[in-house]
This record gives sequence, structure tokens and C-alpha cells, in this order.
Amino acid sequence: MAAGLLIVAVTMMIVLGIPVAVSMALGSVVFVLLNGTPSVVIMHQMVSGIDSFPLLAIPFFILAGNLMNSSAITDRIFDFASKLFAWARGGICYVNIVASVIFAGMSGAAVADAGGLGAIEIKAMRDRGYGDRVSVGLTAASSIIGPLIPPSLPMIIFGFVGDVSIGRLFVAGFIPGIVMALCLAAMVRWIAHKHDLPRDGDFAWSTVGTSFNKAFLSLLTPIIIVGGILGGIFTPTEAAIAAAAYALVLGVVVYRTLSFKDIWDVSRASAEMTASILFIVSAASLFAWIIKTERVAYDFSAALFGFTDNVIVILLLINLLLLIVGCFLDAIAAITILTPILLPVAVAAGVDPAQFGVIMVLNLMIGLLSPPLGIVLYVLSSVSGVSMRDTILGTLPFMIPLLATLFIVTFVPAVSLWLPNLLGF
Repeated sequence: MAAGLLIVAVTMMIVLGIPVAVSMALGSVVFVLLNGTPSVVIMHQMVSGIDSFPLLAIPFFILAGNLMNSSAITDRIFDFASKLFAWARGGICYVNIVASVIFAGMSGAAVADAGGLGAIEIKAMRDRGYGDRVSVGLTAASSIIGPLIPPSLPMIIFGFVGDVSIGRLFVAGFIPGIVMALCLAAMVRWIAHKHDLPRDGDFAWSTVGTSFNKAFLSLLTPIIIVGGILGGIFTPTEAAIAAAAYALVLGVVVYRTLSFKDIWDVSRASAEMTASILFIVSAASLFAWIIKTERVAYDFSAALFGFTDNVIVILLLINLLLLIVGCFLDAIAAITILTPILLPVAVAAGVDPAQFGVIMVLNLMIGLLSPPLGIVLYVLSSVSGVSMRDTILGTLPFMIPLLATLFIVTFVPAVSLWLPNLLGF
């Protein structure tokens, strides 16, 4: 009962506009003190919550993504993809998707994709005569591929909170990310056929080869990260450090596009973002400890299974809950709050923790495209100058392939689990 009041109180504070981390920390501290628990538990749980080696991956992946956006790396990747798909009807739309897939293997953050690569993609589509709604809508949809394909910041948080192997989560998200890209490509093909979209030019090996040579070192970045993790060379944390170091070398030594001021600005922005995320994780650690000790997950599971023991219905209800939460709550905050409650329910229903991690992250990424929160919508509206209304309307058609991907991931476990089982993760 008391834990239920805590959840309601935290929810109300978030609705009233109090920052998520402050809401969780304040509610949890009051609960601990009123419950008669020694106050030392507060600091112990909050400090131990972020005293974790895997969490070191967060600042380095953020730094790597920001370095790539501030140097010429994303531009070279986009140029190569555009030359590769010039022959196809609506080729620039396929470029949008492919470039996001490649960038996904570098930053692992949807907002980084939208804010950096997104600006390039929207400008390129506009230059070729595409309307603002299509340009912004497709860019928004493709940007959420990032948190599925390794590396992935939300996967790191889920793995830490749920005590699930981060390496297994990374591998589990790879094929679902490709499935999402294919579903978006199918949507683009339908749009291209319906509206008879033009080709951007003819395919020429010489042009593709030239752009590939310019982008080669940039294209090595996802290969180093993903290949290093899959090959057992890196842990996810070590891969994050390698990614940041490689991006810094490319920007400073090879391309010479990063000045000292750029590095300072990037480092400061990365530190601010990291501090914000770790504050949420720290507050959520205390909150999750209360949820665990008060047996909230057990009670919720018992209530849900008392309502139905049909696994399909349970998964549909969990998906619906996550989609709704994703509309109102930041993904990192939602993962830290809901994982201790929903993961035991999913496991009891026979769902592998890694598969559930992919399901949760995908749901919450779709939430990034859904008002009223919709962080990606706000970012793209800002960088493109398109009104929020047109940004939302442009994104709506692309919800179809995203929800189709969610359905496939939810009810076809092999999509998430085949690769990690094959590689022994």
C-alpha cells in the first residue's frame, strides 16, 4: 500500500513538471524516512547505483556521438550512402534509412542521430524537392533505429537496472534494428510507387568508389565497435572508450575538422548530458530498491496473472502500457522506473530478459515520436524550422512500419534471440 502511494506521488510530481530525477529522489527519500529505515540507506543506494563499471560506457558513447556530429564523419557517411542509392526511385529516402543504420553503430542515441545526421538528411531531401512532412517524418522514424543496433544507451541502462548481460542485449537488438530498417524501406518503396518519385541519378562505380574512399575511415567506426563486441575483443564499456578515441583521432588528426574550442564544447555538452542521465540512474536506484523490498513487482505480477494467464494478452497489455508511458516520460527515466516492475512479469510469462529489453526499448523509442513529450519531434522541429504540427503529421504514416516491427519483435522471439544464442552471449 505504502509503495503504491510512492508510485502515485512520483507520478504526480512528474505530471506537475518536476524533473524526473528530483521526483524519484524526493519521493523515495520521504518514503525511507517515514518508514523508519536508517537514513544511511539513502546515500548507500544512490551512490552504489552509479558505482558500476558498465555505466562508464554512457559518457564515452555520448562523447563519441557528439564528436562525430561536430566533425566531418556524418557528412562523409551520408555522401557515400547517397551515391550508393542514386539509382532507386526515392533514393534519398533509402539513403536516410541506411545512413541512420550506419550512424546507429556509432552513437546509440536517437537524439544524437536526429540532431546531427537529421539536419543533413532533411536538407538533402528538401534540395531534391521532397515536402517538409515526408522529410521530417522519415528522418524521425529512422533516427530511433540507433538505440536498437549496438551500441545503445537505453540498453546499457536496462541491463544495469535489470541485471541483464549488456553484451547479450546489444547482440539481441541487432536484427530487430535491421528489421525496422527493412520495414521503413518497404514503406518508402510503397510511397515511391504511389507518387512516382524520381531517381537522383544513375549508379556509377567510379562515383561510389570515390565517396567510399572518402568515407572509409568513418565507416570503420561501427565495424570497430560492433565487431569488437561480437568478436569478444571489447566489453561494451571498452568499445565506448575505443569509439570516442577513434572519433577524436579522425576529427583532429585525419580530417582536421575539430578545433580545440570544438573539443571543449563537445566535452562540456557530453558531461552535462552524462550528469543528467546518471542523476536519473542514481535516484532510480533508490526507487528500485524500495520497489524490490516492498514486493511491488510480485504483487503486480500476481494481479496481472490473476486477470489473465494468456501470454499474448499479457504482452499486449505490457506493450500498451509502455507505449503510453513513452508518450509522457523520457526513455531513460521510464526504463529505470518500470524495469524492476515489468521485467519479473515478463520472465514469469516466459519471455527472455534480452527479448524483453528489446521490446521495452523499442516501445519507448516510439514514444520519442509521440506527443506530448516526443523529444525527437522537438529536436527535428527545431533543426528543420518545420512547425510542430507538420512534424507530427509527417511522422504519423511512418508509425505503421515501426509498430509492425514492434509486433514482430514481441511475438517472434527468434528475431531477438537467434543471434545472441548463436554467438553464445
